[in-house]
Amino acid sequence: MSALSHLGSAFIAISTPQSLLLMAAGVAVGIIFGSIPGLSAAMAVALFLPLTFTLDASLGLNLLVAVYIGGISGGLISAILLNMPGTASSIATTFDGYPMAQKGEAGRALGYGIVFSFIGCIFSFIVLTFLAPPIAKVALKFTPAENFGISVFALTMVAVLASGSMLKGILSGMMGLMVAMVGMAPIDGIPRFTFGSKALLAGFDTLPTLIGIFAISEILLTAEKMGSGKALETVKINKIKGFGFSWKEFIYQIPNAFRSALIGTGIGILPGIGGSTSGMMSYVTAKNMSKHPEEFGKGCPDGIVATETANNATIGGAMIPLLVLGIPGDGVTAMMLGGFLIHGLSTGPLLFTKSADIVYGIFAACIVCSFFMLLIEFFGIKGFVQLLRIPKHILMPFILVLCAVGAYATNNKIFDVQSIILFGVIGYLITKFKMSVSPFVLCFLIGEMVETYLRRGLMQYKSFGAFFKRPIFDVFFALAIGILVWSIYKEWKAYRAKSSLAK
Repeated sequence: MSALSHLGSAFIAISTPQSLLLMAAGVAVGIIFGSIPGLSAAMAVALFLPLTFTLDASLGLNLLVAVYIGGISGGLISAILLNMPGTASSIATTFDGYPMAQKGEAGRALGYGIVFSFIGCIFSFIVLTFLAPPIAKVALKFTPAENFGISVFALTMVAVLASGSMLKGILSGMMGLMVAMVGMAPIDGIPRFTFGSKALLAGFDTLPTLIGIFAISEILLTAEKMGSGKALETVKINKIKGFGFSWKEFIYQIPNAFRSALIGTGIGILPGIGGSTSGMMSYVTAKNMSKHPEEFGKGCPDGIVATETANNATIGGAMIPLLVLGIPGDGVTAMMLGGFLIHGLSTGPLLFTKSADIVYGIFAACIVCSFFMLLIEFFGIKGFVQLLRIPKHILMPFILVLCAVGAYATNNKIFDVQSIILFGVIGYLITKFKMSVSPFVLCFLIGEMVETYLRRGLMQYKSFGAFFKRPIFDVFFALAIGILVWSIYKEWKAYRAKSSLAK
């Protein structure tokens, strides 16, 4: 049977009322978890995992897929409305989503995010359905050297994010790298910068760090304004029709969306890199390719489109190594691997021959759940925007409690709750010194990967020079050097222009 025939049969199989109701409920719960700072898609999937015991394999796995899709997409809601990404994947959405909300365009920003989240999902699921086995064979050729090249390439994006104030951007990025190096070193496990503290041996967890940098720092800035007697800005909420943008604007964004979907799917296929990296890389790429890069960070829809298309395209990409190779692409697919084991299924090449009905059932469920996500979030836009009407002195304490609960629930450690306070203060100081938090976050997320892949590559090839015998590594390394040189040149050119004007 062809892939289309299998997919057609799968759509018929999952079209039962019970299946559709479960998937709709899973998407809705995922959106709620994704939209609340401190909770996450991985946490939602982990909570739903025991519920699949009583369901048959197809229903149980489709439910987990629904929660996954809803959880990743839901992160855009708090990222746009509160400047607090609900998930790590939506970090870059805050850069332009929140400024749009501050200008009264919250509904329009949500509309862009929702529609292009849907497009990212559909694109990656089409790739997953028809191209999974050959793509997985290419992914197998990626050794630690290639992954190191990609990580270095991602790290050089700091130079682009820091454009306008290179020194401050690099300083912010260096702070992120310092934080990433705390704890036991990868591979050899030697403690670093722990100062004798057992709590620091595991380093700083990603979720508490991001909660602190974005959510707690925003709470502190709001508290400062209220404490100093300054009137908090009242956000005007413009009325929206449909998704808030025209067909002309939609068509204009298609090249950006297509490029971002390719980046998101490609990054998703590589195990261990994840949606936060793909979102950042797509954002920076969109800024580089834009005719008006100076508008990014001030409420440019292009930034939202790039990030949300990419991080949702990562879902389908991450499922390719899970289903074809039995290797989880990220933390959520690692949880889903547990779902397969619960039902006595082993992921890998034989899954497509032994359990083709279940595999194509998952493919069909991915597409159906994407439509559920689009509908639920579309009908919820006006309700989401009303969050901006809640007085800050009521909303912020409530968010603070949710952040503390979410941080504790990550690893059941009080140290993570203390971490959000620490990084909240760091984020507050970064903002007060007019520095950008984006280089800090990017370097924190990428720093450990760069070191890990470098060490693994050196163990495998015995010398760094051997990396340059790998063509894929050479391409990414050349791109990294090119971006770095181009960014320095642009900064120098801008400096010369300012100097000539001053004279």
